[in-house]
Amino acid sequence: MTSVSISKRLQTIARYCPEGARVADIGSDHALLASYLLVKGIASFVIAGELNEGPFQAAQKQIHTLQVKDRASVRKGNGLAVLHPGEADVICIAGMGGQLIVSILEAGKDKLEGVQRLILQPNVGEEAVRLWMIENGWQLIAESILQEDGVIYEILVAERGNPTLPYEGKDRTQEELLRIGPFLWGEKSEVLQEKWLHEQEKWQKVIVQLKRSDKPEAAERIKEIEAEVQWIDEVIACLRTDKQ
Repeated sequence: MTSVSISKRLQTIARYCPEGARVADIGSDHALLASYLLVKGIASFVIAGELNEGPFQAAQKQIHTLQVKDRASVRKGNGLAVLHPGEADVICIAGMGGQLIVSILEAGKDKLEGVQRLILQPNVGEEAVRLWMIENGWQLIAESILQEDGVIYEILVAERGNPTLPYEGKDRTQEELLRIGPFLWGEKSEVLQEKWLHEQEKWQKVIVQLKRSDKPEAAERIKEIEAEVQWIDEVIACLRTDKQ
């Protein structure tokens, strides 16, 4: 079995996969994570799901190089449709928008039978993913935030349980923590601070553009964004204070 090199982002996801688990990676990015889990002896079986023909062929080729046909299955299909109920312990969905991840989970609810852990890495829209967890009985058990090649990623890990528990007893409301992340808020890392600095900068640029507009609705939109920037200011101030 050959070695497999993967990104820091995928390595972080791999660390959340329990040893001996049957892991399904949906939208598998050439089956790199699946291959790594096999090479490192973490997963007992992997399923790599791809929607489109090109990535599907690439994933098949990648798995073929490992010569582990008895421990891997590459499948073509939409989201969780590639799975049968009860054949995966862990489902990973990474590198997509949060709303798309939610739609995949929602459409494939019947395939979540027997799944013990979800490992989700939305590129945007983390709030939507956390909200789906609360509404569907999945308890967030861990979060990671990291920066790689100038991009900030959040990884959310959940198991069945009390979905509101991570949000209780905090100095922020549940609504705020759905946006920030309850575990990330507890850690208050420099990367989290940088994420919200980027958000602040983005909205400030929008305000500058809107102030050049003569559209009547621009003034109301500016007020809304200024309120958002004020909230982000407070979040950043707390992050900085707690680090001092």
